[in-house]
Amino acid sequence: MGCHAPAYDSVGPRHCGLFGRRAGSLPGYAFSAAMKAQPWVWNAATLDRFLAAPLAAVPGTSMTYDGIADARERRDLIAYLRALDASPQCRAASPAKHQE
Repeated sequence: MGCHAPAYDSVGPRHCGLFGRRAGSLPGYAFSAAMKAQPWVWNAATLDRFLAAPLAAVPGTSMTYDGIADARERRDLIAYLRALDASPQCRAASPAKHQE
């Protein structure tokens, strides 16, 4: 949580609404050119690849984190990120998305 927060941008972009969002596309956040150039849409597979080794997955990314080597830890983090959208914190940050 030092670099990312669920509902607001910090050193890193917010995580609310991450799944289904194109990499490097969150309005108002200053992504690196390398991240903006990624064609990825964030899902379990793209997150797993990125979280394993961010600097190798996206050379030139501004995320200076070595990654998570343990596959189970990555799966747990991805499950947390997926569930985050249903949290009160994310629902309050994006009410229009959840009014259906």
